Amino acid sequence: MSASSTSSNNFYDLIVVGSGPAGQKAAICAAKLRKKVAVVERTRAIGGVCVHTGTIPSKVFREAILYLSGLRQRAFYGRGYALKDNISMQDLIFRADAVMAREVEVIKAQLRRNRVTVYEGNARFLDAHTMEVADDAGFTVLQGANFVIACGTRPTHDARIPIDGQRIFDTDQVHGLQELPRELIVVGAGIIGLEYASMFAALGVKVTLLDQRPTVLDFADREIVESLCFQLRQLGTVFRLGEKVVSVGFDAERDRVFAKLESGKAVHGAALLYAVGRQANSDRLNLEAIGLVPDGRGKLIVDETFRTSVPHVSAAGDVIGFPALASTSMEQGRLASSHIFGIASNIPPNLIPYGVYTIPEISMVGATEEQLTRDKIPYEVGIARYAELAKGQMLGDDQGFLKLIFDPTTLKVLGVHIIGDRAAEIVHIGQAVLALGGTIEYFRDTVFNYPTLAEAFKVAALDGLNKL
Repeated sequence: MSASSTSSNNFYDLIVVGSGPAGQKAAICAAKLRKKVAVVERTRAIGGVCVHTGTIPSKVFREAILYLSGLRQRAFYGRGYALKDNISMQDLIFRADAVMAREVEVIKAQLRRNRVTVYEGNARFLDAHTMEVADDAGFTVLQGANFVIACGTRPTHDARIPIDGQRIFDTDQVHGLQELPRELIVVGAGIIGLEYASMFAALGVKVTLLDQRPTVLDFADREIVESLCFQLRQLGTVFRLGEKVVSVGFDAERDRVFAKLESGKAVHGAALLYAVGRQANSDRLNLEAIGLVPDGRGKLIVDETFRTSVPHVSAAGDVIGFPALASTSMEQGRLASSHIFGIASNIPPNLIPYGVYTIPEISMVGATEEQLTRDKIPYEVGIARYAELAKGQMLGDDQGFLKLIFDPTTLKVLGVHIIGDRAAEIVHIGQAVLALGGTIEYFRDTVFNYPTLAEAFKVAALDGLNKL
């Protein structure tokens, strides 16, 4: 990229900052509306955090672990079974690298097919409608009528945590590890911390999970969370909740990492993963030039149309905070573009499915028992256990279950909560019925393929109806 002055060729109806899930969909939606669109992304980072350090590599990492560890087969071949002895980081990363490379090519082809211009470099606002994109070769100045900020996030760092990328590392650095630690301290029991804790535990790593909060996954169904914690303990995970980490260090003599806790205790291990929160990348965009002020972690506040306080600037994805899922980010990006160009639409908040890719997997949509109890809404529950399903037996998952929550008078579905193999796949059956205002009679009266995990909906519906 060479130095350039502003010209009509560099004027766009929409400039999108970031090419992750939100940025991709915002750009493509505008392009489908025949708008002139540009995407700005850091050099060699097409696809954003989702492809390079977040969603894609971590989920491929998980699949590689499940395959090589033989965890799913142990119900048949014994607790000591593994497909491969002495699994290395290289075994796990090899698979992730292949998938990431293919995903980058898919995204590039999609943007090219929709005639979206891609600029690689670091973006910063010069004024309300002007943006500079700089790389090693120079800079280009772009002008835009509208902007969508979808710049994503990075792991939050703490001065008390001496991160070196190998013995003490963050979630973006997991795939750069040279070897698997024998013992791992995980600081932070949020979604990402739990996912990695469960993955390493499945590999036989002794995991200690620390968090200053007394519970994990507060937004999830308590019975589901209790089952997750039980199964992680079965894998050897030690939970130390309600414990605040005050310092982290490395004991060279013992070749050990340690974490000192506010309670006076100390936890030791071979390595430490710091997974406490994420910082938005908005601090790199010179937002002062357009009068936009983010919060303390760089998050941007938007209205229901995803507009910021600057009317021609919208934001979507992780940069606007919870739920910060790739799936919701995609839809937020599409809706941000739709609203910019006069097409009204929204996401009903009760219809967003959540997937937590721990081992075992969790997925949910709709209300929890705790929410309904708090709001004084009557409900009944139907449960199907994987141990009762032929498919569950075939997969070796006898701990999973599906919970249907429904109105005992109208029988309308209020929530679906699943823990177990392929939970994030089958939850969409419940999501569709919930979105259409359906009742659990739909599940009773529908013929499901046999043997499948989807059959759990019928079993749970029958269980619920029996209680009436």
